[in-house]
Amino acid sequence: MNRSPHSIRVRFAVIMVGCACVAANLPAQQTFIFNFLRSTISARIAGLGGATVAVTDDPANVVINPAVLTTVDSSTVTATFIKHVLDINAGYATYNRSVEGLGDMGFTVGYLNYGSFSRTSVTGDRTGSFAANDLAVSVSLANEIDSLISYGVTAKVLHSTIPDMSSTAIAVDAGILYRMPARRLNIGLSILNVGTQLSTYDGVRDRLPLDMRLGLSHRLRGLPLLVNFSLNHLTDETDNVLDRLQNFSIGGELYLGKVLQARLSYDNRLRNTSGVNIASQLSGLSAGVGLRLTSFSFDYAYSALGAAAVMHRLSLVVPIQ
Repeated sequence: MNRSPHSIRVRFAVIMVGCACVAANLPAQQTFIFNFLRSTISARIAGLGGATVAVTDDPANVVINPAVLTTVDSSTVTATFIKHVLDINAGYATYNRSVEGLGDMGFTVGYLNYGSFSRTSVTGDRTGSFAANDLAVSVSLANEIDSLISYGVTAKVLHSTIPDMSSTAIAVDAGILYRMPARRLNIGLSILNVGTQLSTYDGVRDRLPLDMRLGLSHRLRGLPLLVNFSLNHLTDETDNVLDRLQNFSIGGELYLGKVLQARLSYDNRLRNTSGVNIASQLSGLSAGVGLRLTSFSFDYAYSALGAAAVMHRLSLVVPIQ
């Protein structure tokens, strides 16, 4: 059954307003367990400041909006390594494919290793060392409502370990994507990490990093530039609802021919929460490059977190025949 463009726009508007009302009534979030979910993103996404809720043709973007899987034409394996501050390392890998009769699927594994810590006795004597880790395993499914609107859902299991204790949780992501090819514009909305702990460290239940994102992606006419804007963390605790609008990020991707891409972005929330001298630091800024070849794609991103604190990301995308 064919639908008119007007009816499609009306249905999309109803969905967007409904989700916004849900977000306004969600409990405020501030301190979380499994907070690594907010930083486990690819080099391209980081180079765009996380403003990718409406960015298409990128399987790694499933962690921001699972609906984008419907825009990926081929099966790929994407792997990302993240070098945090000190000896903290993280990464994730995604495999996507289309399953006939079911939809577009994605399988993602993410981890965070906090490094090695010294174990000491009550008197301060060193007795060994220990490590702490976070792990997330997820399955995503996306489908099209029609040629312009798609939706996606991700189910994931989370596990965290510290010496002699561990915690397990389950969570769900959901997203929608509205594409307007004639205007070179996409609008996306996602709700991430809706879930609960199944087991706790010490009997105290912690909150997951609930997140809601609303954004757009626009390819300029006459200029090889993709501009992205996103409102992020719309469920975070603030003194005023309007303060949540300060949690925005904006990023641009410039195409230097068919092979090379350059990216620059700004994350206002990161800037405001870094606790550094804003006038003299680069906190909130990210930059990156991308290389697109026939056999693989490579991306790198540099993100400034504050004074002397930076994060490096390397991503590799390999198509699967």
